Amino acid sequence: MLARLDARGIALVIFAIVAATLAGAWTSQMLGYAPCELCLKQRYAYYLGLPLALAAWFATPANRRGARFLFALIALAFVANAVLAAYHTGVEFKWWPGPADCTGAYQGAGNVADFMKQLQQTRVVRCDEVSLRIFGFSLANANIFISAALAALASLAAGHVMRQG
Repeated sequence: MLARLDARGIALVIFAIVAATLAGAWTSQMLGYAPCELCLKQRYAYYLGLPLALAAWFATPANRRGARFLFALIALAFVANAVLAAYHTGVEFKWWPGPADCTGAYQGAGNVADFMKQLQQTRVVRCDEVSLRIFGFSLANANIFISAALAALASLAAGHVMRQG
């Protein structure tokens, strides 16, 4: 099917996948699964990819060079995101330590009043604990594959644009 899609069609596919992934992330958050700091950072590529895919769709017929650049940016963003998701997966499996602000040890309060104050002010979602698994995969695990697929699609579209123009 993808062989029959031109660059504009691939831009729409990328847009749809990015929008659906963000909708899924927001829905899980509304259902009470709070994202950790690494989860939130992994959304940056999606926030960037959505307008870039739309811009690539508009640019493709008129500005092939610009479209090629936009698809390259999308590919780069999602390659970086796949690497970040792989890092997060390693943190979840405790293969390596994660960022101190979401995996670090608890710093005790000096007295009970300070402890109670910390409890009321602090809500840390740990990066090294999986809060939701779907078919055995954490969302970070799934994001490796989704991001890699989006990077591949964007690279394919950039190749289509180069061959056409």
